[in-house]
Parts: sequence; C-alpha cells; structure tokens
Amino acid sequence: MSHSLTASMSESLPMHTPIRFKRLAACCFIVLAFMPWQAQAQAKTVLRISSPAVPQDWHAKMWNVFKTQLDTEAPGEFDVQIYLNSSLFKQAAEAAAMARGNLELSTLSPADLSRQVPYFSVFTAGYVVRDVPHQQKIFNGPIGEEGFKQVSERMGIKVLATAYLGTRQLVLRQTREVKTPADLKGLKLRMPAAKEWLFLGNALGATATPLSFAEVYMALKTGTIDAQDNPLPTVRAARFHEVSQQVVLTGHLVDALFIAISQKAWDGMTPTQRQKVQTAAQAAARYNNEQRLAEEKNILDDLKKQGLRITTPDVAAFRQQVTQRYTTSDLAATWPTGLLARIEAVR
Repeated sequence: MSHSLTASMSESLPMHTPIRFKRLAACCFIVLAFMPWQAQAQAKTVLRISSPAVPQDWHAKMWNVFKTQLDTEAPGEFDVQIYLNSSLFKQAAEAAAMARGNLELSTLSPADLSRQVPYFSVFTAGYVVRDVPHQQKIFNGPIGEEGFKQVSERMGIKVLATAYLGTRQLVLRQTREVKTPADLKGLKLRMPAAKEWLFLGNALGATATPLSFAEVYMALKTGTIDAQDNPLPTVRAARFHEVSQQVVLTGHLVDALFIAISQKAWDGMTPTQRQKVQTAAQAAARYNNEQRLAEEKNILDDLKKQGLRITTPDVAAFRQQVTQRYTTSDLAATWPTGLLARIEAVR
C-alpha cells in the first residue's frame, strides 16, 4: 500500500519538480499516514501495579484477572503492567508512591492506611473482625464508605475493592507447646515494619521483629526469627512450610487488602474508563476471595502431609490478652468514638 501511495504522490507533482523534492514529499505523506496509529498507541493509559506477593499467591493471581478484564472490556485503552515480589516498590512504600503519582495501583493493608487515616487503626487490632462475611459487610457498607472517603481526601488514593487476605495464624520454625500468650515469651515473631503490626505481635505475647516479606524464608531457615504470622495459603505459596515445623491456630486477625488506585490516575480517566477499572478491581477481589476461601478449607490436611504439626491454643486466652492490650493503648485512643461498637454490631 505504501508503494502505491508513494507513486500517486510523485505523479501528482509537476513534471519539472526536482526528484529530491518528490521523494521528500512522498516520505512526508507516509509519515502523516502513520501518525494516527502512533497517536492511538500513545493514548493508552499505563497502569503499573506493585505488589509484594509471590506469583503463586491468590492476591498476585487476582491481578491477572484485573488485566484480562480490562483487556476484554476496554481493548487497546490500557497498558496494565504487573510487578510482583516488590520488584517495583518495596513493601510499605506503595502508598507514598501512589500519593506522589509515581505508581498507579497496589494493594494496601489497614496498617498502610492507618498511618495517615487513624480511622483504620482499629482494623489492625486482633480479634476485631469475626470472619469473612463480617469483613465484607463492614467494608462494603457505611463504615467502609466513611473510611475510604478519608483515604481519598488525606492520601490521594481511591480504594476500589476489598480483598480477603486470609486469617492469620502463627507458624513456628521449631515446635513448642503453645496454649496461652505466656508460652510465646521470648519468641522472635516476624511482623511487617509498622508500629501497628509490631504492636499486634507483642500483644500476642511474642517479641515482634520487623522484617520485609521477601526476607522471611531465609530468616526462618537461618533462625534469625523463630516464627511468622500469615494466612495459611500465603504460607504455602511462599513455601514457608519448608522451613517451619508447627502451625498454631490463633486466628488472631481476619486480614484484608484494599485494591487501590492513585487519585491522580483516577482523575485522569474518563467516567467510562473509571467504571471499567472499578468493575475489573471488584472482579479481581471476588476471584481472590473465592479461591482463598476454597483453599483454606483443605490446606491444613496438606500442611500435615508436609510434616507440620497443627495445634490449637486457648484462643479465648489470646483474645482476652490482645483485647486488653489494645483497649488500654495509645492506638485505641486514635479510634473514632463508637467505631468499635459499630463494627461489633454489623451482622
């Protein structure tokens, strides 16, 4: 096609036009012909996703659902780029990057949000959320709406959906008898490097030790830490069971991750694009939740086959100590009046 266009362009010029000008005119015509394609390619909205998750985990796989949904519903409109294993931004650095407009999408925890929005501090406390239906009703209702509005206003981040990260259990490098919090005295328990996480680790009776997720496997293997807490699907996906001997079913936190987007990126989209992104995020969260719940039903049998000892402590004793530690702490002083009672009242 380009040959015929060049010929046509050359023939339309006067006979006395120098050859070099004919060639120049033909080249200009070809460049102009391709400019609409280039403009269309440049118009793609880039959505970079940063996550500390390993590829085998459901909250890593859910981003593939997000990408596929957008590629299907909005072909050619978005360039979705997924970065796992903290390969783009380190864990806990995503929120600041999104606020600056240096990152479009990530998953943020209640602890991440609570640094600037104390409203979410209550969701970092142990034994506050009862189970997954309770969690979803909280964040998909007025309580979540109020909190997410504050996140948008104070952090420049919009929450799109709530994903169930799992119920956190203790996983020990070596076996020990654990019935009450007193049995964890002196145990070096890895927690993410945030004051809310460290408070929870100490409230459980252990010695909270800050460490990034990417370092946990080797730290367990070498004995730098004695234990870590994570949902069991994450334990298996990250292969922590290979360097652990015991699971203690404390069930101390029904954990959430919020699929979130930079407000700058959100504001730069058309209303139709926003709707498609929101729908894709909700589809990703649903996929994660369904797969994670299904896996949790049978994972204990698998971990037993892998050689891990599964024990159940006196959960009431853990709940009592953790609740007491929180309600008398400076963290609780930041909770909005009546919020804890409202959370407990959700049915």
